[in-house]
Amino acid sequence: METRVIGIDLGATNIRGAVVIGDTLLNIVSARIHSDGTVEEVLDDIYQVVDALIDDSIVAIGIGVPSVVDVINGIVYDVQYIPSWVQVPLKRLMEEKYHIPVFVNNDANCFAVGEYHFGKGKGFDSVIGLTLGTGLGAGVIINGKLYAGYNCGAGEFGLFNYMNNVLEFYASGSFFQNVYQLDGVKVFEDVQKGDARALELYRELGTHIGHAIKMVMYAYDPQLIILGGSVRHAYDFFQETMWDQIKTFAYTKSAERIKIAVSALQNSGILGAAALYYDAL
Repeated sequence: METRVIGIDLGATNIRGAVVIGDTLLNIVSARIHSDGTVEEVLDDIYQVVDALIDDSIVAIGIGVPSVVDVINGIVYDVQYIPSWVQVPLKRLMEEKYHIPVFVNNDANCFAVGEYHFGKGKGFDSVIGLTLGTGLGAGVIINGKLYAGYNCGAGEFGLFNYMNNVLEFYASGSFFQNVYQLDGVKVFEDVQKGDARALELYRELGTHIGHAIKMVMYAYDPQLIILGGSVRHAYDFFQETMWDQIKTFAYTKSAERIKIAVSALQNSGILGAAALYYDAL
């Protein structure tokens, strides 16, 4: 029988989970999160999903959370959108309840390790998963292994100083609101209709994303960078100016060899959480 791992994706408003066998998901379960609730109430939300999935065939549970994590001890700190979760020993609590190994990491790291095991990262040794959404995050795979850093802070490129702010102010889906006070969803709708102004805005965004990719290249020199998050759906509209910026990289051969891919992975949060088990092996 193939290995069965539960993957749990903890979001701002809901939690989703499934049994993962290879790259196949069985019985996807979701539930609302009481985001303003106590630590115990949110834990109960997680347990509700796990209880619906677990049986004696499950070998481990992986969970991705939108926060900084002590990955050794599985303690999550200051979870976004869940005020009560300031410091929660999630690994210990879940292992005491379910009596199987539990692996906890942040959602950007889960994205990267999920792509490495199940998506566009297969066959590569060094991969950066770059999440382009409301902000800019990243997960780092070096020599086939997730590198989270000492404080789970590796890959926080979005917080690098850039222009008059930080990088994610410009190189993320918030660019349109931050710089031009425009609704990003509306800009995306307009560019799909062929609106010239919307296209120019995306071309400007592409230049900033190109700067972000160069920072990634200078820091880690990866074989492959995989773009995830909602902004990836607009890749066709910003890729030209993104590549124009990448071509200004100081090391010409590196700029020629770098590969950029757009994630096509479905349920990447669940798969990435389950992939924490395979990374630990």
